[in-house]
Amino acid sequence: MIIDTTEIQNIHSFSRLESLNEILKSIWMLLPIFTLVLGITMGVLVIVWLEREIAAGVQQRIGPEYAGPLGILQALADGVKLLFKENLLPSRGDTSLFSIGPSIAVISILLSYSVIPFGYHLVLADLKIGVFLWIAISSIAPIGLLMSGYASNNKYSFLGGLRAAAQSLSYEIPLTLCVLSISLRVSNSSSTVDIVEAQSKYGLLGWNLWRQPIGFIVFLISSLAECERLPFDLPEAEEELVAGYQTEYSGIKFGLFYVASYLNLLVSSLFVTVLYLGGWNISIPYIFVPELFEFNKVSGVFEITTGIFIILAKTYLFLFISITTRWTLPRLRMDQLLNLGWKFLLPISLGNLLLTTSSQLFSL
Repeated sequence: MIIDTTEIQNIHSFSRLESLNEILKSIWMLLPIFTLVLGITMGVLVIVWLEREIAAGVQQRIGPEYAGPLGILQALADGVKLLFKENLLPSRGDTSLFSIGPSIAVISILLSYSVIPFGYHLVLADLKIGVFLWIAISSIAPIGLLMSGYASNNKYSFLGGLRAAAQSLSYEIPLTLCVLSISLRVSNSSSTVDIVEAQSKYGLLGWNLWRQPIGFIVFLISSLAECERLPFDLPEAEEELVAGYQTEYSGIKFGLFYVASYLNLLVSSLFVTVLYLGGWNISIPYIFVPELFEFNKVSGVFEITTGIFIILAKTYLFLFISITTRWTLPRLRMDQLLNLGWKFLLPISLGNLLLTTSSQLFSL
């Protein structure tokens, strides 16, 4: 039997070409994820720098100024310092749960970024249940905090974890009811892209902020409580609980809790922009400059860059409000925190949902 060597070489070259194509496809699939993670990392570093600068301005201090120009590398320096610090484990605690807890808190929040649209086709996963997927995934983060408090074998840590779970449960229900009002009345969809598109026609006048003002206020307060920001940072109130669920942590695991906090703050601000402030759309009404609204439907580099700039500008405006709130308001007591969630925000959000569904029925 005569074997044609040329044919064998062609078969080998074809197989190598197929394997190369598979590798390139895998890289192409992972490229958007790596790009999103890189952008999130840069956004968190900017938030940390902004918080320190705003806090310094409120308290009439200088703030960070030595690490890089204007102190912008201070957060990176802190991360490197925590990376090289020793990781201590509690001798009588559950070491496996102790190590898994911070990772669950970070990963669950990172997954929420997959449904956030930064442009008309610039979203990692455009799902029909996008907003509720964010709520479902973000509700996993308190489980990581509760695991961390339980595994520390410390009553202060465990109490902080219990507070985190109670606070998340108290404020997730009004948050979900506000999102449901948006989905039912305004957009008839839970897709984040559809919600932004429903606000695109009239510019600033078409924002859901004007259609759902009560829901916007409830969503704003609930998102701050979900992020455990002042005046809602009871799970780690140092006057009562030392440092809450993170008392026994050190090194990079301690830093992961702060990363999770800033990631949660950024994703909440992005969802406020998407749900109520028009997302990537230009704020000028359509009737004044209709040509500008062609940006929303095209996918050129300039248009994509413009959309990303608009959504980030709105997001960081909300972040400025959140950071300023932290350094101006005193902390609530735990009973006040729970009363606000269950006795005020829950009835208000239920009433808002009832009004929304009633107007929906009457409009049929």
